[in-house]
Amino acid sequence: MKVQVGQDAAAEPVALFDAAGRVVGVAPRGVVYRDGLWHGATGVLVRSGDGERVYVHRRSADKLVFPGAHDCWAGGVIGPGESPEDAAARELAEELGVRGVPLQPIERFAWDGFAEDAGIRCHTFTYEVRWDGPLHHQPEEVVWGAWVTLDGLRAMLADPMAWPFVPDGRVGIQRWFALRGEPLAG
Repeated sequence: MKVQVGQDAAAEPVALFDAAGRVVGVAPRGVVYRDGLWHGATGVLVRSGDGERVYVHRRSADKLVFPGAHDCWAGGVIGPGESPEDAAARELAEELGVRGVPLQPIERFAWDGFAEDAGIRCHTFTYEVRWDGPLHHQPEEVVWGAWVTLDGLRAMLADPMAWPFVPDGRVGIQRWFALRGEPLAG
């Protein structure tokens, strides 16, 4: 699938969900974002083979939402008729060039970004992969990336002025640390 940017991205069909997490229809991405409609999204946390590092990247300035923000999840919206796992694998391949690696489910959570003045409502399906192979940024999606230790990631999250993160990505990684019983701060 071709990566969507600009006007093409706004027209891309997205699976609509209701507040309870059931698929209820389809709408163009631009309408979903403009009207704050519930939709499905995926996030894949890419960790090194030994689990000691996480890949963090910065989104391109051309993204429809949260342009230029940092994130530790490769992911995006779920298309009509697409399973969350298939969407996660597609997004991982598009954004970072990672293919053929098993996705380990983490959790599904609802995030109402209107409560945080972020204007997005989504049911997010998260996964984790272990990867030591090459990474290839999709330039329309990712403009920078680096491996960081878990402590390094905590430090980035603690300094939002220097490292502005995508709001739902921040929530997702906070939840990931909590599920592991590890504090986010130092």
